[in-house]
Amino acid sequence: MEKHWWKALAVIILVYVIIAGFTIEIPIIGTNGQSSRGLFFHVPMWICMYTMFTISVVNSLLYLSKYDLRRDAYASAAASVGVFYGVLGFATGTLWATYTWGGSFTRDPKQMLTAVALMIYMAYLVLRLSIPDIDKRARISAVFNIFAFALLIPLTYIIPRMVDSLHPGSATTPGFASSDTDNHMKWVLYPAFLGWTLLSVWIYTLLVRYKKLELKNIFK
Repeated sequence: MEKHWWKALAVIILVYVIIAGFTIEIPIIGTNGQSSRGLFFHVPMWICMYTMFTISVVNSLLYLSKYDLRRDAYASAAASVGVFYGVLGFATGTLWATYTWGGSFTRDPKQMLTAVALMIYMAYLVLRLSIPDIDKRARISAVFNIFAFALLIPLTYIIPRMVDSLHPGSATTPGFASSDTDNHMKWVLYPAFLGWTLLSVWIYTLLVRYKKLELKNIFK
């Protein structure tokens, strides 16, 4: 039971984040209004996505160095969870944009480039399904995963910060800072980072267990 304490912590934190996220007072800034509550759900999704994609690419690199199929399974599991959280991040961002940008889908660089990055990772998952040979699939997938991760940061972080965008943190739109974010919002935002990340790790461990069972069935 002791080794599962972090799972209980994740549940407690997320219950707090969900309740507080919808009930605390927040500053009404410009067109954001009450939609600023999306901060507690939208941004942590990206943190989880980056965490999972990092775990995935590290395991792909380790696979290429040792050709251990367990590493390929870990990479695949992490990428799947990363895509899941990426879609959630994109969906919550799209909902937020509906109320602040006047439309769900715009030509905003951040939104478009994030969609491209997610499609690259979805292609990685589709690629895995299209190669029946397990060793060949592992090698090709590992190389593709490294390519996908190499594009992830430029597409979702660097380029959007260099161009004009409606999204906070761009060249012309400042990100959330002390000047436009109530300090008590951080009492929800920071636990949200931890809670959602712990949940993503929890989902990842469950998927890893499933994939290990698959490998046992293949090599038994």
